[in-house]
Amino acid sequence: MSDRKVPVTVEGLERLRQELKDLKEVRRPAIVAALAEARSHGDLRENAGYDAAKHDQAMTEKRIADLEGLLRNAVVLEEDAAKKGDVVRIGSTVIVDVEGDEERYTIVGAIEAKPAQGLISNESPVGKAILGLKPGEVGVAAAPRGQTRIRVVRIEQ
Repeated sequence: MSDRKVPVTVEGLERLRQELKDLKEVRRPAIVAALAEARSHGDLRENAGYDAAKHDQAMTEKRIADLEGLLRNAVVLEEDAAKKGDVVRIGSTVIVDVEGDEERYTIVGAIEAKPAQGLISNESPVGKAILGLKPGEVGVAAAPRGQTRIRVVRIEQ
């Protein structure tokens, strides 16, 4: 993981800390127990339970390392700046018009993005297109079928 600063909201930082805590205090011990159980069944060369637990352990340890790196490089965004309704910035919640449909997004750092929940990354095509815009202004985002025009309707407080 690079030492690139990672923008994150206060809520996002708390979610990351909680995920790390859960991985270390719940998931890791459960995997250790699963490994011990699988070892008790004898020959490890043909033990699917052991292989699955080792895979889970590797994935969990990788996620723990990733989260620790993200938290080390996290830069918490100032909420006051995001709540100023003058321009779209990371932390802003915006109502946009996308080809006649109004949608509500909160612009977050890439590590917090959950598009299905309306949390879109500042690095996503839509995020990039509307960052820095004022209500009424239009941005253009790259889409699978060409360019999509996105008009900022309003920035919520």
